[in-house]
Amino acid sequence: MKKRFLAAFMILVMGCALTACDEEETADGQTADTASEAEEGSWSIYWYLCGSDLESGGGFATYDLSELMEVELPENVNVVIETGGSSEWQNDVVDADHLQRWLYSSEGLELVDEQPSASMGEAETLADFLQFAKNNYPAEKTAVVFWNHGGGSVSGASFDELYGFDSLTLDEMYTAFASVWEPSEEEQPLELVGFDTCLMATVDVAYTFSDLAHYLVASEETEPANGWYYSQWVGALADDPSMDGEELGRVICDAYYAGCEEVGTQDNTTLSLTDLTKVGPLLTAYDTFGSEALAAACEDPGFFSQFGRVAAKSENYGGNTREQGYTNMVDLGHMARQSSDMLGSAKDVLDALEDCVLYQVGGQYRTEATGLSCYYSYNGDVDDFWGYANIGTGAAFKYFYAYELTGELDDSGMEYIKNMQFEELPEVKNLLSVDWDGAPLDVTDDGISYLTLGPEANDILAGIGFSLYYVDEEDDLMLWLGTDNDMNADWENGVFYDNFRGVWGSIDGNMVFMELSDESEDYTMFSVPILLNGEEYNLQVVYDFTTEEWSILGARQGIDDTGMADKELRLLEEGDEITTIWYAATATGDDDFEAYTADTFTVTADTSFDEMKLPDGSYSMVYEMRDAMDNYAYSDAVIFDCADGEIQTTVFTE
Repeated sequence: MKKRFLAAFMILVMGCALTACDEEETADGQTADTASEAEEGSWSIYWYLCGSDLESGGGFATYDLSELMEVELPENVNVVIETGGSSEWQNDVVDADHLQRWLYSSEGLELVDEQPSASMGEAETLADFLQFAKNNYPAEKTAVVFWNHGGGSVSGASFDELYGFDSLTLDEMYTAFASVWEPSEEEQPLELVGFDTCLMATVDVAYTFSDLAHYLVASEETEPANGWYYSQWVGALADDPSMDGEELGRVICDAYYAGCEEVGTQDNTTLSLTDLTKVGPLLTAYDTFGSEALAAACEDPGFFSQFGRVAAKSENYGGNTREQGYTNMVDLGHMARQSSDMLGSAKDVLDALEDCVLYQVGGQYRTEATGLSCYYSYNGDVDDFWGYANIGTGAAFKYFYAYELTGELDDSGMEYIKNMQFEELPEVKNLLSVDWDGAPLDVTDDGISYLTLGPEANDILAGIGFSLYYVDEEDDLMLWLGTDNDMNADWENGVFYDNFRGVWGSIDGNMVFMELSDESEDYTMFSVPILLNGEEYNLQVVYDFTTEEWSILGARQGIDDTGMADKELRLLEEGDEITTIWYAATATGDDDFEAYTADTFTVTADTSFDEMKLPDGSYSMVYEMRDAMDNYAYSDAVIFDCADGEIQTTVFTE
């Protein structure tokens, strides 16, 4: 595919007027032959094209440039582009050693300015580009589009490969925009801000741009590398420049989903259009929602665990597992809907979302998306939370998470709860305050294991599942096969039963390590670590309860240490080589599990994911308890033999 779109791009460029800008500039940076007044009925799109490793490794920015250049623009529509942020561009036109500014217009593509290399993850770099574009190519309606990786509310977007993947945080974005345009909640200067990136349809992003732009188009979930369909949405604008930001936003959403369908990446995609002029009531409702949650926790800290179980079952984005990394982004509406029996203000959140999220598209495994996500501390990482607290909107949920994760509040937090008639904070109980490590399992006459913790579990646990192990005592080997939550839970009495059926996941009959990553009423998702042609990936697989079938959605490389989400959803292709990864330790020692490669096989047209009966041998099951701070405790083990698919419990260890 890369060769095809590179060739297409070069053909298009050869037909364009491609010249360096040598016009004399005025003192404010505006070229002397450019009109300073915006033409009525005109549009300008300012495209911040930070290529990063998406371009150097896959040529995806070049591909989207080639899509854009399929469009013949009218004289009143301009696309101003800044390229940079990549160590290599997969074409012979863009220079990776400089920041370059391009104009795509009715005359074709033209290089109009060149600047020394600088990090596209710096506010100053963004501000310089926006000022240049505004001065030289004003329009009645202006859209600013970011292209790159995204990391959600904490990490932001535009990760520059040349500068240690430095990214633009939300406060840096606001600083840059506000230095170019006068913010106004009554009359936003921009028509639309869009993120052709992962994870940026958040309530915090909406707040950041609420006095800068009328509309926001972004994705709650990670985007596949095909991204926005530029020939379709820019083409629609070229055909009808009279459309406003709402109309254009709807076109972008529909074109994006159609493009995903063309290449088969649509199943877990999201994209939404938000009217930022209506986001004020949502921000108010969101803070009231958080305030009510904080009050419930001050009344009874066991609420943290109950709310944690809601968050675990709410649609969340980018992974949020130990294997994939954590974005800590959850769908705001789904979480509100599932907590509506606990928090009365949840309905106001849902009503406000319905009013400001005008349109959205999504795949069959992202049906609970309501258009905007919010922060939830899935990983219990205090440093990550403080990063969010310095950027995110609203105060209530910040105090809620601070109390949950640290057991205390600073002076401003204590003053906040004092206004809610609370003078002190009760002690937060968690798995560190109880002795549940090594808790014994019992076994029923039918061979079903169960764990009895008592009613206190309801106030301490945010989730419970099990880990499965293969045990080879003769070779002193234990293999960790993964995690699942196929259990029956009696939260009122704190009794938990396994619902294990003696089967496990496999690819073409090769058993795999699999980790639960997402669950809903209609489907369950798992992450499977593999080597794909020698590179580390997490294969995304889903079990659909409606069709009772497994599907392979594709492979991603997860969240890295910078918080950057992998934008490329890599679909399996015939001829790909997959190597499964398992985790091994000694059966008698206390050494840590270490990854090792297992089976290697080649993808065919019939490659599929399915369940298989466990091979004959001995296995161990351990219940895995998790609290809202992401602390873990592990039960004792129940050991069973498997023969011809039949399970017989042979050893119960106290």
